[in-house]
Amino acid sequence: MRILFIGDIVGKVGRRMLNAHLLDLKRQHGAQVAIVNGENAAHGKGITEKIYKELLTAGADFITLGNHAFAKREIYPFLEGDVRMVRPANFPEGAPGKGHGVINVNGKMLQIINLQARSFMDPIDCPFKKADEILKHSEADEIFVDFHSETTSESLAMGHYLDGRVGAVVGTHTHVQTNDEQVLPQGTKYITDVGMTGFKDGILGIRKEEVIERFIHQMPVRHNVPEEGAGILSGVIIDTKMNKISKIRIEE
Repeated sequence: MRILFIGDIVGKVGRRMLNAHLLDLKRQHGAQVAIVNGENAAHGKGITEKIYKELLTAGADFITLGNHAFAKREIYPFLEGDVRMVRPANFPEGAPGKGHGVINVNGKMLQIINLQARSFMDPIDCPFKKADEILKHSEADEIFVDFHSETTSESLAMGHYLDGRVGAVVGTHTHVQTNDEQVLPQGTKYITDVGMTGFKDGILGIRKEEVIERFIHQMPVRHNVPEEGAGILSGVIIDTKMNKISKIRIEE
C-alpha cells in the first residue's frame, strides 16, 4: 500500500497548495490513499464543515486533526457524524468525534489513528496507553498513526514504542519538516515532523513580523495567516510493500 500524507494545512494558502498539487502527487507516486492533517485549515486554527468538504474535493481521502481540533464550535456536531476525519484519540471521554477510523483501500483495511503528545501541550490522557487500548482491538491490515507532538523526544519515544506494531508513525504540529525519515528496527516507517503546507515566507505559516514582535516585546499580538503569497507543501510517501518512507516538499 502506498500512503500519501500531507502535513498541517495552514489557512487559504495551504488549501490552495493542496488543490494545486494533491491529485498530481497521488498519480506521480501511485498512492492509493491520501491523508491530510487539517487542524489549521480554517485561517490557521481549526476546521469547518465547508473546508472539510473542500479538502476531500481536492483529493484527500481522510483527515486528521490536533490540538486545534475544537477551535470552531460549529464542527462539534459534524465530528459526531459519519465523517472521514478524526481528532486525537486521547482527548478525555466525552469530547466530540472519534480518534481513529478505518477505510477500505483496494480491499485492505487501513486504520488511521490520531494521537496528541503531552509535553508542552494540554495535559490530556496518555497517548501511549491510548495507543495500546486501540491496538488491542485492531483488526486492520495496515495501521497509520499521526502523532501531533511538540517535542522531538516524545515523538521518537512514540515511534519506538509502536515500532513493529503499526506501519507508520508520522509527526505533525511543529510545522517544520525534519530530516530523520527512517524505517525503525522492527519495520515501522517514521518521521518526527512532516512539515506544513501553507504560506512560505513567514513563521509556521503566520506573518513573520507579528511573531518577531511577540518575541521582542513579550506582549500579546494577534497572529494573522496570509490569504495570498508563495506557498509550500510538505508531506511523505509511505510504501508499506517496499518498506520505504520518503519526504515530499514543493515550494512556489
